[in-house]
Amino acid sequence: MGQDPLGAGSPLRTPRAAAVAGILFSVLMITALTLLRLSVPPSPAVAGTWLTDPGHRAAVAVGLNLVPFAGIAFLWFVGVLRDRIGEREDRFFATVFLGSGLLFVAMIFVGAAAAGAGVASATLSQHPASGTLVLDRDLTTSLLNVYSMRMAAVFTLTTVTIARRTRIVARWLTLAGVVCAVVLLVGIGISPWVELLFPVWILALSLDILSAGPAVPSAQRLAEP
Repeated sequence: MGQDPLGAGSPLRTPRAAAVAGILFSVLMITALTLLRLSVPPSPAVAGTWLTDPGHRAAVAVGLNLVPFAGIAFLWFVGVLRDRIGEREDRFFATVFLGSGLLFVAMIFVGAAAAGAGVASATLSQHPASGTLVLDRDLTTSLLNVYSMRMAAVFTLTTVTIARRTRIVARWLTLAGVVCAVVLLVGIGISPWVELLFPVWILALSLDILSAGPAVPSAQRLAEP
């Protein structure tokens, strides 16, 4: 019989190089968060002052436009991790892992959309209401700094637990992940720069996956004691 040109019936293999998605997410997220932190003043009392500076407005616009691409790369990265785990995936941890990852992406998308809407409204209006700017700022801050980072912490803890049981990453990464998750859970209010820990840890995890050997086929995984 002739060989199926479409490869029907053959298992779908995610290339190991797809871990580049994690690196891409980290670079985009770190860049976006840094631009937003440097451009928007920390005090709510001057929430609209930066709008008079074209450079600050441009930096904020670039940062917000990077967020959707970072989210897409993160979703791809989640798929890479699930492929790496393979048949050893636990249903309970897999549910929390996937759910927290999806909620994280949803919240950064909503936060970026709220921020973008506020910027657009303030830019079009010659005299934007300060109360509206403060409300939009508080909403964006809550979504990006409080809720999304808590979901990032849950995602990190779940990933660390799965990685420790399946031994798919280096031991030091699991320890660093625990520290990162704890800081994101209890220390996010100390400094807004703390949120950079999550993409930095994802970057280290991606590099570890990228540098590791080829993933073990599913049949061989099941045959191992």
